[in-house]
Amino acid sequence: MNNSRPFIHEDFLLDTPAARELYHRHAADLPIIDYHCHLPPKEIADDIRWENIATLWLGGDHYKWRTMRTAGINERFCTGDAPHWEKFEQYAATMPKLLRNPLYHWSHIELARYFGISDRLLNPETARGIYDHCNTLLAQPDFSCRGLMKKSKVEVVCTTDDPVDSLEHHAAIAADASFDIQVRPTWRPDKTLIIDQPAAFAAWLELLEKASGISISTLSNLMQALQNRHDFFASRGCRLSDRGVDTVWAEDCTESEAAAIFAKARAGGAVTHDEAARYKSHLLHELAVMDAAKGWTMQIHYGAIRNNNSRMKKLLGADCGFDSIGDLPVAAALAKHLDRLDLAGSLPKTIIYNLNPRDNELIAAMLGNFQDGITAGKIQFGSGWWFLDQLDGMTRQIESLSQLGLLSQFVGMLTDSRSFLSYTRHEYFRRLLCNILGNDIERGLLPNDLALVGNMVADISYRNARNYFGFYGN
Repeated sequence: MNNSRPFIHEDFLLDTPAARELYHRHAADLPIIDYHCHLPPKEIADDIRWENIATLWLGGDHYKWRTMRTAGINERFCTGDAPHWEKFEQYAATMPKLLRNPLYHWSHIELARYFGISDRLLNPETARGIYDHCNTLLAQPDFSCRGLMKKSKVEVVCTTDDPVDSLEHHAAIAADASFDIQVRPTWRPDKTLIIDQPAAFAAWLELLEKASGISISTLSNLMQALQNRHDFFASRGCRLSDRGVDTVWAEDCTESEAAAIFAKARAGGAVTHDEAARYKSHLLHELAVMDAAKGWTMQIHYGAIRNNNSRMKKLLGADCGFDSIGDLPVAAALAKHLDRLDLAGSLPKTIIYNLNPRDNELIAAMLGNFQDGITAGKIQFGSGWWFLDQLDGMTRQIESLSQLGLLSQFVGMLTDSRSFLSYTRHEYFRRLLCNILGNDIERGLLPNDLALVGNMVADISYRNARNYFGFYGN
């Protein structure tokens, strides 16, 4: 063992000669297509900068906040008003306690790749020097958000956008000839489904009326307004939709029944649990039909229980690190949802992301039911998401897909992040993929043909996504 070697070194995560060959020759230098993220498009349009590493690292990262709280760090240093240096100092104090937590890898990879820091670990003794070094670099011209994207060899970014969004920032980015990275919107109509949250639903419908110019008093009006915005998103380069749902709904519900449920809610009535499920089932189907008509890819992210700590939600708001993995049933409804679309000739390209690892084999097996023999990998098992985008979660996803589907057709990794430093997750994924395949070669489970296996690595890392989504030439 080479004890003088840095923690993050050129062969990090690569156990075998074959793994190292696969990564360095077939994956390391490929561009990035980040087809699902939560980067704010305004920040890209404005090409924002950060005054220090604390604002860049800790300003909105609920992963870090969760671990800091667990380590006994006061909320003032997570989401509160503590000075930036003190927040960074407290995160540095947490780092030695993060061994085997994915943040230990991610944080050190980001320090190495963007700031050239691989000669020391982040801890209380090194914190000040690392803080000052990072801040010096962040002041340089090429450390703006666009500069970081270019350093990461990003080609395409797909943000996450509500149907009521103006997409003005996407338009500004597209009109800027000096910036050649594609930044495309993604249609995320989750609030269409919140019929069981009367106040929030009514408020969102008002926004949809303003955005579409259509008065919404009936279900037919709602669908017209959604189609209006769907068309608008397409005109701004949208090629993907997304749903962030607890589970998938596929109850029997006719259009007239859905219309009656919507009318009840629009009049201020409270819908029952059964009525909400039937309405959501109808809307999920109709939204997917819209996507199929335009050749979009539909993403389904399911399985989160959000904002579990009501006291902290009241104090801080939503999405501050108090979400977890759910366990609602999904298999029968998912199969029914996809089957209805298939029968109607309206099943779009689809990526399914589970948050509970118990569902890995369930999803991997489901894919084969609805492949059409025309579009390679039409139905995809999405990469490890949220709580699963780490070493074990991604490994288990790859193993399930390999055994029950075709790993070779996989469209690969994404960041699912609000951070402009998270592109290192693509590197992390590629290293992990190459290590799995390289180890298989060493064990005799795959042919010792690095060109053959390397071609698959390049497909999964980049080329499959390039071919699948339709980002180029339109």
